[in-house]
Amino acid sequence: MAVEGTGPDGLSAEEGAIRTRYGKEGPAPGVIRAFRRFITRFYASRGRDLPWRRTTDPYRILVSEFMLQQTQVERVLAKYPEFLSRFPDVHALARAPRREVLIAWQGLGYNRRALALHETAGRIAVEFHGRVPLDRAILDSFPGIGPATAGAILAFSANRPEVFIETNIRRVFIHLFFPGAARVADREILPILEKAVPPRHPREFYYGLMDLGSLLGRAALNPNLRSTSYARQGRFEGSDRQVRGIILRHLLGGAEPGPRELKRLVSVRPERLERILRRLEKDGFIERTNRGRIRCRDDPRPDHAIPGREP
Repeated sequence: MAVEGTGPDGLSAEEGAIRTRYGKEGPAPGVIRAFRRFITRFYASRGRDLPWRRTTDPYRILVSEFMLQQTQVERVLAKYPEFLSRFPDVHALARAPRREVLIAWQGLGYNRRALALHETAGRIAVEFHGRVPLDRAILDSFPGIGPATAGAILAFSANRPEVFIETNIRRVFIHLFFPGAARVADREILPILEKAVPPRHPREFYYGLMDLGSLLGRAALNPNLRSTSYARQGRFEGSDRQVRGIILRHLLGGAEPGPRELKRLVSVRPERLERILRRLEKDGFIERTNRGRIRCRDDPRPDHAIPGREP
C-alpha cells in the first residue's frame, strides 16, 4: 500500500516483513529499528513539502496545529499564509479584535478553534511575554490544546521525542501492527509508539508517520475504522454546524439581525434556532442587544491586559 511493489495483500515487501516480525517478536529492538528505517525512507522519498515544516518558530507551528485539527491539509494550505500575514506573531494575534480573528479564520470551519487560539495568544502575551512556552504541561493548560497538539508543538518546534497520537499516526500503527484486530484502543498503540519514537530527529520521523497515515486514509479500507477512537462525522448539510456558520458569517459582515431577519436567513424551526443561538452565546460568539438583536460578541478581556493595546 505505502510504497512501490505491493504484494497480493496490498503490502510492500518491507511492510510485510515488519508485520511478520512483529507478529513473532512483538516490539523487539530489531522490529523497531526496521520500522524506523521504513518510515525514514518513506519520508525521504514521498514526504510532503508543507509551509509549517519549513519553520521551527513555535508560534507558527502553534497556528498550524490549531488549523490542522479536524481540517484537511488542502484547506489549511490556502489559509495559513494569509493568517500569518495578518497576525505575524503572538502579540499581533493577541491584540487583534475577536471579529478580525474570526473573519481571518473563515473557510477552516470549527470556529471555536479560532476563539481558543485567540485566547491562547492572549495568555502567552501576558503570562510569557509573547514567547510560546515549550513545556508540555503548560501548553496542555491552554484552551484548544490537548495532549496531541502539545506533543506536536514540542516535536516540531524543539525536535523533542515527545509521544503523541493523532489520526494519521493512529492509521499507521493499526495498519502495520494490528492487522486482524476488530477494535484497537490508543492504549494498545502507545507502548509501541513509545519505543519507536527516535531520541534523535523525531521531527522527521513524525512527518513520515503523518504522511504515510494520510496516504492510508485514502485507501479503500481506512485502518482508523477499527479504532475505538473513531467516530463517523455527521452530515454537514442541514446540520446545526451549518446553521451556526451561516449565522456567524452574516454577523461578521456587520449585521445585527433581529428575529424576523434570522428566520429569513436560516429556515429552521424557532425552537431549534433558539437552541443554536444559546449555544453560540455560551461559546462566546454572540451577544444579544437590549432590542432583541444579536451581534458578534466584543472582546471580554480589558484592553490593558494585552501589551501594545491602548486602554
